[in-house]
Amino acid sequence: MAKDKTKETPLMQQHSAIKAKYPGALLLFRVGDFYETFGEDAIKTSQILGIVLTRRANGTAAYIELAGFPHHSLDTYLSKLVRAGQRVAICDQLEDPKTTKTIVKRGVTELVTPGVAYNDNILSQKSNNYLGAVYFDKSMIGVSFLDISTGEFHVAQGNAEYIDKLLQGFKPTEVIFQKSKRQEFFELFGDKFYTFPMDDWAFTTDYANETLNKHFEVSSLKGFGVDKIQTGIIAAGIVLHYLNETEHRNLKHITAISRLEEDNYMWLDRFTVRNLELVSSANENAMTLFNVLDQTSTPMGARMLHKWIVMPLKEIKPIQERLGTVEFMVAHEGLIEEFLTHIKLIGDLERLISKVGLQKCGPRELSQLKKALYHIEEIKDTALTSDNPYLIQLAEQLDPCVSIREKLQRELQEDPPALLIKGNVIADGIDEELDRLRQISSGGKDFLVEIQKREAAKTGIPSLKISFNNVFGYYLEVTHTHKDKVPAEWSRKQTLVNAERYITPELKEYEEQILGAEDKIQQIEVRLYEALMQQVAAYIRPIQLNAFLVAQLDVLLCFAQLAIKNHYVKPVMNVSKVLDIKGGRHPVIEKRLPVGEEYITNDVYLDNDTQQIIIITGPNMSGKSAILRQTGLIVLMAQMGCFVPAKAAHIGLVDKIFTRVGASDNLSSGESTFMVEMNETASILNNISDRSLILLDEIGRGTSTYDGISIAWAIAEFLHTHPSARPKTLFATHYHELNELAGTMNRIKNFNVSIKEVGNKIIFLRKLIPGGSEHSFGIHVAKIAGMPPKLINRANEILKKLEIDRTEGQSIKDSFKKVQNQAYQLHMFAVDDPVLVQIRDMLNNLDVNVLTPVEALLKLDEIQRLIKQ
Repeated sequence: MAKDKTKETPLMQQHSAIKAKYPGALLLFRVGDFYETFGEDAIKTSQILGIVLTRRANGTAAYIELAGFPHHSLDTYLSKLVRAGQRVAICDQLEDPKTTKTIVKRGVTELVTPGVAYNDNILSQKSNNYLGAVYFDKSMIGVSFLDISTGEFHVAQGNAEYIDKLLQGFKPTEVIFQKSKRQEFFELFGDKFYTFPMDDWAFTTDYANETLNKHFEVSSLKGFGVDKIQTGIIAAGIVLHYLNETEHRNLKHITAISRLEEDNYMWLDRFTVRNLELVSSANENAMTLFNVLDQTSTPMGARMLHKWIVMPLKEIKPIQERLGTVEFMVAHEGLIEEFLTHIKLIGDLERLISKVGLQKCGPRELSQLKKALYHIEEIKDTALTSDNPYLIQLAEQLDPCVSIREKLQRELQEDPPALLIKGNVIADGIDEELDRLRQISSGGKDFLVEIQKREAAKTGIPSLKISFNNVFGYYLEVTHTHKDKVPAEWSRKQTLVNAERYITPELKEYEEQILGAEDKIQQIEVRLYEALMQQVAAYIRPIQLNAFLVAQLDVLLCFAQLAIKNHYVKPVMNVSKVLDIKGGRHPVIEKRLPVGEEYITNDVYLDNDTQQIIIITGPNMSGKSAILRQTGLIVLMAQMGCFVPAKAAHIGLVDKIFTRVGASDNLSSGESTFMVEMNETASILNNISDRSLILLDEIGRGTSTYDGISIAWAIAEFLHTHPSARPKTLFATHYHELNELAGTMNRIKNFNVSIKEVGNKIIFLRKLIPGGSEHSFGIHVAKIAGMPPKLINRANEILKKLEIDRTEGQSIKDSFKKVQNQAYQLHMFAVDDPVLVQIRDMLNNLDVNVLTPVEALLKLDEIQRLIKQ
């Protein structure tokens, strides 16, 4: 039943009118010193924040739920609401309550959503917070990514697979798309993203071009190199439109838009990013590649490392530039320390300068910007004298912005507060009026003491004192003993039991000065600070470039430190199609080994002419999957420009890494392990190239044995006989039948992960050696896992029987039937009770054909006595 608006209080009428403009958003409504929420919003807020839910009267329209918190706690509570997936509209008072006799004017000043946030409490320091937009055209999909906290703005277009790859790599915290394409979005890209559908009218070419041109103050987008990708431009335009809709209009820090070139980066689809556990893992407490490699000194360096991991290069020149710089730093450890001394003190310059563009930068942050610019000058000088071409080129682009740095040094206090309202932000000597008012404010007590001394001497009242109260301000207090000495020009204001209080024109004038000084000081400081921030905003572009260059240097220094600490080597990169890794190690697993235990290294050689496909067999748990993963990670690290965990590595450029590793049911979507496996494998086979690296682990295990072998066999054949591509492939399997492929296909080779049998025990040597393996040792793994001994013994019995029947040409089905029948017949003896075992042996040793009736009775008596024992 709808509420009767006429019966609501004026405040609630105002709230309802504003709330109606932001459906779906949680409205924080400023009332005095509190942000309040009402009705359904209050119920949600109290549950998320754990604050008290109360009720208040709403005129004659009954009661309404209420939950609120002090306005100075906004940052703390806002982050919790946004992390809970809420869109939060912040409604502020737009006028001073003292200046109006009616209800205070209010309006939404900001709409914060998961993808549009710059508050430090909401953001993760080491990862970007992208807002994504997807536009579905008839034959193409456009996508854009914008991080409002850093100003990074990217655009691309392509088919559904390419857009899916980008969405998985950039991992936007919020995605916008056309309302009419809701079903299509979820079918193609899944339901794991926080999404916000928008009306279709805004998704047009003209509107997008107009929006982008107006923002960048250009007549066309040719200068950014994105003018030809119209589908992507529409996605980019909708992002800026959305920021405007969410009341974010100070966007000076978004200074450029860049195209994501598919040809520049290695292809890593969503399965590979997940299977190789590059930046996240489905397993709790798992360590990712990012966790191992992240030795960066700044948050912006960590974010760049994150991007380099999910977007490795596939152009030889920039890869070799990075590797060469890392090599130079490894050889000059003193230089690493020199750079790090300054980089560590720069902080998150990228997000800091973005706050200037957003007009949300506090005094302490502006002071940090000043310090960062001093350190950038030191880094520039160090790099210029380094004798390394890459570092010298980087140094030449660094700009310490000396003029604005000196202005900040001159106009800001040495150690300003975090918030402007705290005061004492602007330095002395900048504004005469500010200095005068500060003198009045700070010198107030001394001035009062002087008045008191002077008036006491003049009137002869030794006990005279000056005090203050909120009723009539500053006053002179005289005891009744001396009241006859009070001058006629003093005005009496109050009579007490023992004394009387007076004011004088001089005291009144001073009071106006001292009380007005604080307000005037704040107004002047706000004016001067805002002017200073506007002047800093003119330097956004060069400071953003500084941040980008320092982040790059931070990552390369991180790579150099890793090489020294973890004994990584420089890979030899070339344009051949050979992959030759000697003594390769898994960068993550080796970090998880117990202290003192060495990682067992392995060699892997693949090329397109002699050894294109390696079939790896061997026991379960022997390390087949680790060899597959470490090969992929070594290639990926090399093409990031990082040294690799190996004794030596020659790597011909790889353009795509595909993986099908490990089981991952998608039961919530009604897909079995096998269906997921087949989807992932189909994606690989439809996208292979001549420079691809394919890592397949246990294909076909989610179905029947014969189906599984048939599919695995056909996949290996397909990869070997493909007419246009010979992708390098590692194929781990427990189907030993696949070893037979090597006999008929010359580029398929068999290898196995070796084991050593000592008595009934098996030792995993984790070493890859030529030749196939005939056993999987699954029963042995079951024993290690702690299966009951009785079960293990029975499994061994069945295995032996099946192996005998197999050599005699019997089918698996017939063998299992025979084993089942035998099990049924011997069930009463298939136990571990020693008495029954003894009885069974006695019966087995009897020859009933020669047994007399008396001997039979005696034997039966013996058995009965055994049972009664």
